[in-house]
Formats: sequence, structure tokens, C-alpha cells
Amino acid sequence: MSLDNNKTTAEQRRPDWAALVIAAVLVVMAGVIFFDVSRLRDMGGYSQVGPATVPDWIAFCLVGLAIWTVFAAFRRDFPKREKQEIGPVAWVVAGLIAQMVLIRLLGFSIATGVLFGLAAAGFGARRIWISIPAGIVICLAIYWLFAVVLQLSLPAGPLEHLIQ
Repeated sequence: MSLDNNKTTAEQRRPDWAALVIAAVLVVMAGVIFFDVSRLRDMGGYSQVGPATVPDWIAFCLVGLAIWTVFAAFRRDFPKREKQEIGPVAWVVAGLIAQMVLIRLLGFSIATGVLFGLAAAGFGARRIWISIPAGIVICLAIYWLFAVVLQLSLPAGPLEHLIQ
């Protein structure tokens, strides 16, 4: 009986290694933001607020979250994690890769519509032949809003050229 008690006590003393990895990733992300923002600091001119202000806040928040995560890892304060399903994650990752590959070739609407359809499949919508066209229509409306109404540039493809 004391052997089992010692085992649970030893397990309770060990940090949650997954949480420590999350904390490390948060610190790396903050470091990337700090590095990227370092070249924007001179663009603020005489004002205290410039293009580096909000990214700085975000990076500091990420560092704070990393510290909080380290404390939670050592207190073993994280809830028990569920088993990760690989299938849905693979659908979403495939959608992201497809968008990156297709956006220059086919434009924003088709590439993001494919992302929408594949992500919907990852969330359980198995009629992909409906999801992808629905995503393309939604993204075409978003493209029209940004490119035509707001005059912002998004990558144009064959569908986008039809509405311009």
C-alpha cells in the first residue's frame, strides 16, 4: 500500500511535460514577435504609440502566459487531456496546405473555399461536394467586401476577375 502511495506522490511531484512544451512554444512565439517588432520601433516617429506597440503587448502577454503555464505545469493544474483524434486534424492541416498552394494559382475565393470544405470535413461534414462550393461562395462575398468595397487587395483568381 505504501508503494502505491509513493508512486502517486512521485507522479504528483513531476511537472506536466506537455504544459512545459506549451510554455516553451509560447516563449518562442514571443521571441519571434519581439525580433520582428525590433525593426518597427523607429517608425513611430515622435509618438509613443506606433506600429510596434500592439505586437509588443502581444509578445509580453505571451511571455506572461508562458510563465503562468510553467507554474501550472509544476502544480499539475492542467485538466486531464482527451485522446487526440488524428483524422480531423489531418483534414484541417490538408485544408491549410491546399490554401497555401492554391491561393496564387486560383485566387483567394477558390483556395479559401477549399480550406473551408476540408476544415468542415474535419469537423464532421462529410458532403465535401457541398462544403467546398458553399465555402467558395462565402469567400467570394468576403473578397468582394474587402477588394471592392474596402479597396484592400487580396490575391485575385479567375472568379475574382469576374466581379472586378
